[in-house]
This record gives sequence, structure tokens and C-alpha cells, in this order.
Amino acid sequence: MYSAKPNAHHDDIPRLGVLVTNLGTPDAPTTPALRRYLAEFLGDPRVVEINRPLWWLLLHGVILRTRPKKSAAAYAEVWEEGGSPLLTIGKEQTEGIAKRLKERLDGPVSVELAMRYGNPSIRDGLRKLREEGAERILVMPLYPQYSATTVGSTYDAVFDELKKWRVIPELRLIGQYHDDPQYIESLANTIREHWEAHGKAEKMLFSFHGMPRRYLLNGDFYHCQCQKTARLVAERLGMADGEWQVTFQSLFGREVWLQPYTDETVKSLAESGMQKLDVICPGFSADCLETLEEIEGENAEIFEENGGGELRYIRALNARPDHLDMLTNLAIDHLQGWPEASPEVLRNRRDPKATRERAKAMGCDY
Repeated sequence: MYSAKPNAHHDDIPRLGVLVTNLGTPDAPTTPALRRYLAEFLGDPRVVEINRPLWWLLLHGVILRTRPKKSAAAYAEVWEEGGSPLLTIGKEQTEGIAKRLKERLDGPVSVELAMRYGNPSIRDGLRKLREEGAERILVMPLYPQYSATTVGSTYDAVFDELKKWRVIPELRLIGQYHDDPQYIESLANTIREHWEAHGKAEKMLFSFHGMPRRYLLNGDFYHCQCQKTARLVAERLGMADGEWQVTFQSLFGREVWLQPYTDETVKSLAESGMQKLDVICPGFSADCLETLEEIEGENAEIFEENGGGELRYIRALNARPDHLDMLTNLAIDHLQGWPEASPEVLRNRRDPKATRERAKAMGCDY
């Protein structure tokens, strides 16, 4: 049995839908909520690519019995009144993109936020767009660099939902924007503003979320795109080679991940006597546990405890106007040719009376 839009009419005026997605968030900073969230996240075969029966036993027999309590305590440190930072910022980003699209597009558009894991879910986001009449949907994962563990997994969730629908919408997917000039300029702007307010540190770390090195060797683009993003930002700022470095954070498990590791690099730089270290996380479109608790919290402590001076975390792009302008332009680039982004085509489709007459002519007077 396939699902469809409730109370659908064949003379409805179609609209464009944009699904803005990010990784996800637990519903609360509690052990039960983290257990549900981690079970969904770590149970995704795109995230952990090992023998499934073996991983299921390890996940449910060990990890979900110990890790949720620790993760809940970490989330409690960054939790806000409206939920996790990723959720509250995601709502701001979605509202900003929606406002800009409605100002620039001639046709009707709906924009919804969805999370790959947790709520609001991709399933619910897609169904909201369908209820609002979206017959064309752009999926916009807010991951600048492509990885099968993030963008690929998002596509899986979208396809898993749409294969249950009676009417499949026209679909377009954004895969990455790691070298988009406006994205690079937005990152450079945040760094310039930080330097103007606090001065330039002795070194800048570009810290990206890590993943097993095996994924790189199996063909994932992520590592190369992280390197290019950092290089382009450094070039834009005129930084010398020795003034910046790419590192990878959030190591999980015993497998070798992409190196060098952020925490080990921070410790080494502190032991060398460095007094000011800047860290930016260009792979995160919004601040979250990994930036606020791990970088601004844990790694700042590592730096200080090992003889360093001050580690200064530079916030993610979040809902900055230049970031939202860039994301809106990115969406519009991918919408070209669709009626809502093409005035000439839209003029031939938007007249409700003409739409009803066409429906009647085809025997669809209901």
C-alpha cells in the first residue's frame, strides 16, 4: 500500500519544496533519549561499515549500555532552551533560507528542516512538504564536504521514504559545496572578524570531523574535499603554509581514522609552548556538541593543561547573513529550469482557473 497526499485534488496548484537537512539531535539531554538517538545513528550501516551481526552485538551489548550516560552529560553542557544548538540554529537557518527564497522566486515555495537521526525526521519533513503541495523537492544537506556517512546516508533516508509514496516528486539533490566561492568567503569573513577582535594567533587549525581511514581508501571524497576547503580559505586570507594545518576530530573506536588527530595536535602544540591557538571547524554548518563541547571545551582544556596559553574556537557559520545568502544562492543554482525559478514557465501554470479547466478536460473534475 502506497501513501499519498491527504485529500488530494488534481487541480491543486503545485509548489516547490526544499528539505534542509543536518545530522541530528537527541530529543533531550537524558540517558534514555541518547540511547534512542545513538541506536539510530550508530545502527546506520553508512556510518559503521563492519560485519552487521557482529556490530549489532557490540552496539547493543556494550556501547548502548555505557555511552548514552556519558553523552547525555556532554549534551547537558551545551543544551539550550529550545533544544540542542544544532536544532535551534537549524531552525534559524531554515527560516532565513525560506525568507530569501520567497523574496527571490516567483512561484510558491515551502522549506522544511529535517534531521537524519532524531527529530524532526526526514520522513516527517518530506510528508509536510507533500501536504503543502510540493511536487518538486530539492534536498539540501548542510554538509559542505561529501561523505557517504553524511550526504550518502541522507539520500538513503530520502529514498527509503519516497519509495513508499504513490506519487514520487521530481527530485534534485545537493551533494557538496566544499569549494563554493561564497562558502570560502564566508569562512574567511569569520576569521577576519575574529582576528580584528582578538588578534592573530600563532597558528590556525582547520578541524574536520574524522572518519575511518579505510573509507578514504575505498573511494570516499571527504578527505580530499576537506583539504581543498582549508587550502582555499588559507589562500584567501594570505596565510603562509606554516600558519595553518588540517586535523580531524571526534575519533570513535580503535580503528585508524583520518590523521592527524585534533586532540593530539593540540596537546603537541601546547607542549611546544604555543600561547595562542585558533581552531575553526569548516565542516560543521552549525555549532553542535562536536564544536562547543569537544573543541571549545575539551580541547581548550587539553591545550591549557599541557602548557599552552589560550585556545580560541571560531564559531561555525550558523545563521550569519552571508552564510544564508550563500545557501540560498546554492539552492537557486540547483532549481534552474523548474517553474518556480523560471517566470516564463510559471506564467503558463499558475492560473488556478486554467488549471481547473485543464483538469476537467482530462476527466479529473474532483
